Amino acid sequence: MTRSHETLVDDQFGAQASAYVQSAVHAEGEDLEALAAIAAREKPDRACDAGSGGGHVAYRLAAHAGAVTAVDLSAAMTDAVTAAAREKGLTNIETCVAPVESMPFADGTFDFLGCRFSAHHWRDFEAGLREARRVLKPGATAIFIDVIAPGHAAFDTHLQTVETLRDPSHVRDYTASQWIAALDRAGFRVRNTLTRRLRMEYSTWVERMRTAEPHRVAIRSLQERASAETAAYYAIEADGSFTLDTVQIEASACRARA
Repeated sequence: MTRSHETLVDDQFGAQASAYVQSAVHAEGEDLEALAAIAAREKPDRACDAGSGGGHVAYRLAAHAGAVTAVDLSAAMTDAVTAAAREKGLTNIETCVAPVESMPFADGTFDFLGCRFSAHHWRDFEAGLREARRVLKPGATAIFIDVIAPGHAAFDTHLQTVETLRDPSHVRDYTASQWIAALDRAGFRVRNTLTRRLRMEYSTWVERMRTAEPHRVAIRSLQERASAETAAYYAIEADGSFTLDTVQIEASACRARA
């Protein structure tokens, strides 16, 4: 049976909602600390966590914002965020079930937006960025954090292939230059960018997404047969663990939606 992309994403992540709330890779990191520091500086009245997943951006924003809305396509994921926020004593987080490409908010609803490890799942990357701009007030700050693709074609092919084998709802990891150009078209002005390396522990990486065994075999085969240059770039380890590039982009909403 053919499924829509939205259904595919919901099927992949809904059943694993609690795993993403508890995931150390998603719950920790220098990028989250940096996002929280920016939110502390901005002190927004109303912030949006776009593509919230396990809600880790929302939890960090809650300490510095008057109110936070966590938006995710999966109802199971937003239910998990609501439960986790309650356990953490965070009373200023609300949730909304919606795709980032079509959020049910008026223009200029928010004065801060965070988006972390979500955009590579969007059916329409540029539409999601335009929508992020639409729901922000002019001059508001947005922080986008995601895995990025390398500019080298062979490295890019390897990354997109293992990502899709692991998770069929994966759409694309974009390069830093593609991010910057798309943000400009969407009506953002990029203030600064920061790249980091992120190690993915293989067993938890595939278990978190319930990757089918034939796909796990294919991933390991690709890793074992990768060129020396590709293996070195991703620091592929004997057990399949590897290291990715990520980017943190701070931007401001500077003009009307394109």
